[in-house]
Amino acid sequence: MFSGLDLEIRAGELVALVGPSGCGKSTLLNLIAGLEAPSRGQVGFDRPAGDVKLGVVFQQPRLLDWLSVAENISIVTGGQAKGVPPDVAALLAKVELLEHAHSYPQFLSGGQKQRAAIARAFAVQPDVLLLDEPFSALDELTARRVRSMLQSLWMDDTRARPTGVLVTHNMLEAAFLADRIVLLGGSPAQVVQTITVDIARPRDPDDPALFEIHREVMAALHA
Repeated sequence: MFSGLDLEIRAGELVALVGPSGCGKSTLLNLIAGLEAPSRGQVGFDRPAGDVKLGVVFQQPRLLDWLSVAENISIVTGGQAKGVPPDVAALLAKVELLEHAHSYPQFLSGGQKQRAAIARAFAVQPDVLLLDEPFSALDELTARRVRSMLQSLWMDDTRARPTGVLVTHNMLEAAFLADRIVLLGGSPAQVVQTITVDIARPRDPDDPALFEIHREVMAALHA
């Protein structure tokens, strides 16, 4: 599916993968996550793969319906205590869900569920954060708000930023979140172009510079 694909992602960098449907973006994410194994070549980290903590946010929240929001987050860290542990409460506050800590997923809106899923991914203090079209099921107004929350969590200076890979079909989303945008294309797929997003964080979603990046990416995809 890939041809001569050579991609290096620096520690603490967030790279967005964009390209036509079926070009292998999600497959590449699965290879990084270890959910699929390459038939040739390899996926490597700067330490043994078993020592790398992964956080994943999928298109759908994938919360456990029989657990509260707080329990859905606590379970990934092995927490068994009743109530809301301080670290979980702090995460819920950052995604504006603290008042829903004891609510069950079926009583949350789509945006609230996805915020809980993002908090869960950060709860493991990931070394690598994988984002598979995490906002595609949300309306644009909600997605815009949740992207800003993700940016704030990413910029949290209490620990080293995770290294991130974002799969998206939304070029403005890629420009808003990523340090680099990698365009995949061809059959078999390969890296067609890499665009650096040299815009300081925190970023404003209405920054005209983001729209310039958007136009550059779209032009490259149509070329």
